[in-house]
Amino acid sequence: MAHRVLSGFHLSLGYTLVYLSLIVLIPLSAVFIKTFGLTFAEFWDIVSSERMVASYKLTFGASLGAALINVIFGLIFAWVLVRYEFFGKKIIDAMVDLPFALPTAVAGIALTAIYAGNGWLGQYLEPLGIKVAFTPLGVLVALVFIGLPFVVRTVQPVLQDLEIELEEAAASLGASRWQTFRYVTFPILTPALLTGFALAFARAVGEYGSVIFIAGNIPMVSEITPLMIITKLEQYDYEGATAIAVVMLVISFVLLLLINLLQAWMARQGSK
Repeated sequence: MAHRVLSGFHLSLGYTLVYLSLIVLIPLSAVFIKTFGLTFAEFWDIVSSERMVASYKLTFGASLGAALINVIFGLIFAWVLVRYEFFGKKIIDAMVDLPFALPTAVAGIALTAIYAGNGWLGQYLEPLGIKVAFTPLGVLVALVFIGLPFVVRTVQPVLQDLEIELEEAAASLGASRWQTFRYVTFPILTPALLTGFALAFARAVGEYGSVIFIAGNIPMVSEITPLMIITKLEQYDYEGATAIAVVMLVISFVLLLLINLLQAWMARQGSK
């Protein structure tokens, strides 16, 4: 009998493929199959209406913007938590996971209460001409809130394992702090930052509960695409809902594929 490095590999692979099919492939294929009940003209009328295009722009634009903001502030957050000791550090570290722990609807209601015109922050922002609640800016704020932990928790372990000796060696060779970060630290953190960006973006695209309250759901202004899918389902228009879902799926897949290709290209460049 041939010796196998991984005992039970065939059984494990079988279970993996079965669960992958049940949880991912079959539901996704059902979305496409249901959409095939529409003619191309009907499909195009649904997904290219002015209201839908406005929701695409808001959903994907706000998701990309929130992911970029989270990359910057997530890196700063992770850097502070790893490199510095201060009072209350463990409490702040635990609070990073708050968006994971809170039900999305609770997070949405809390953000709306804070940024509404009479809220804790909204009452000071609106006199300055900055209206957050019930605007696209509110959508961006909600997506930043729910996406930050993905970047922090992805970058934090890499920073913890980063050898301080590398930075000390660069400093001893005359490198400034910025040069050390630019040429030593940042290239090591880049794969983790890209992974965190992809995770935050993917979560933001499909987010519903924490957004609908602060968005206000004003047609052509602050409607997100997941809301349009729910609206179609409430009207028992299942083909219309799946048509919108297919568009979201394809756009999200293409964007995530580009991110992964960029990550692979940077890894090849770094290995040269």
